[in-house]
Amino acid sequence: MDRTTTRTSRHWVVVGLLAGGCVGVLLGLGLSTTPEAVGVAEPGAVVRFAHPLVRTLLDLAATVVVGLSLLPKLLGFTRPAATEPVLRVARPAAVVAAAVWAFTALLSIVIRAYETRPDVPVTMSSVVDYVQRVGAGQGLLFSAVCALTYVVVGVMAVRRGESVPAELRILISMFGLLPLPVTGHASNWKYHDYSMISMELHVLGAAAWTGGLAALVVLVSHRRGLLADALPKFSKLATVSLALVSVTGLFNGLLELFLNPVVALPGSLFTTSYGLVLLAKIVCAALLALLGANIRWRLLPHIARHKATAIVGWATIEVTIMGIAFGLAVILSRAPVA
Repeated sequence: MDRTTTRTSRHWVVVGLLAGGCVGVLLGLGLSTTPEAVGVAEPGAVVRFAHPLVRTLLDLAATVVVGLSLLPKLLGFTRPAATEPVLRVARPAAVVAAAVWAFTALLSIVIRAYETRPDVPVTMSSVVDYVQRVGAGQGLLFSAVCALTYVVVGVMAVRRGESVPAELRILISMFGLLPLPVTGHASNWKYHDYSMISMELHVLGAAAWTGGLAALVVLVSHRRGLLADALPKFSKLATVSLALVSVTGLFNGLLELFLNPVVALPGSLFTTSYGLVLLAKIVCAALLALLGANIRWRLLPHIARHKATAIVGWATIEVTIMGIAFGLAVILSRAPVA
């Protein structure tokens, strides 16, 4: 396989992530139903589709920033001659992803302001009023500020290299994720504190896992020596992330169904919009566990010996399913427990 073909195959990882996100949104919308409110103006089909798509792009952009920020830690700092060519690409890519993150966060505020009051024209004052009144708007604004802060720090890293600590970039990107559960994922007020802590751990684990895998495969998979050093580190991170994401996702999903028993569990898993979307996410998690096990137990020993493997193909499938899970998560945050 020549170098151009290899580069093209690695780019399918990015395509798979984005396409998976779109598929997840469409699948989630197909599984969920939103009851019409009598006498209340509806924002229209465009917003119904645009909002979750923009929000999914926001989540994926933030995830990419986290993954690219983790890359220096995964590669290590003992072989700068080998790692610097990779990081020289990763740093500006992180800046671009952070800019997309900031833009989609601000766009989400505008869309949500209109969605909340579709009978009122969208103006700067109506958007400001939405942010002042609604916690979700404040969370999105804070996330956008963190993304813009990352752009500034990221540009410094592009110019000065690793003299700008990787830990600082990781901290900013992770910090920007913390308010996102408030802006989307459902949480029941009765157990709000537990639910929010669980959702924040869920979001952080998913971002580190998905972003780290995408960054490694796209930028490192063709460098067998670096991949042999970095993939075992990532494999440990992915194992912890899988456990964290699975436990917290189940906890929050079942908590919502238990505390809002339109239909009692376990029947609500199969008869409510929320339950059906949650089941789709559980299926994604199960598939990801199988794919992760395949990479860890079948491919990793060959990669450790610097042998050629189908890591790009398997990782593309895994990242695509991750994208679907992200899209489903956005719809899950909006699906009625009914």
